[in-house]
Amino acid sequence: MKDDRSNEGRLLRFRHRRSSDVPGAQTPVEDLTKFQRADEPDDYRQRMLMNVAALAFIVALIGAGLWLADTMAAIRKNQDCVLSGRRNCAPVSVDPRPRW
Repeated sequence: MKDDRSNEGRLLRFRHRRSSDVPGAQTPVEDLTKFQRADEPDDYRQRMLMNVAALAFIVALIGAGLWLADTMAAIRKNQDCVLSGRRNCAPVSVDPRPRW
């Protein structure tokens, strides 16, 4: 009979590497200093225009998605009608006043 210990795995311990252990590594705080713009004032008008443009784009995407979902539902409804064997499944628009 085989020894059950031969199927056991080995446990390897890895030590945690700190950024100070890696040569050439910098802390994240030191990296952020190059992105600071203390000498230029914030341009709130340009920021608001970009926010409005982003909002308009998102509203347009939502509107296009709703239109697409509605169109797909109508096509599915017509296809189900035809596949069930019924006739005259397409909607017919009728003018309320007859033309003589």
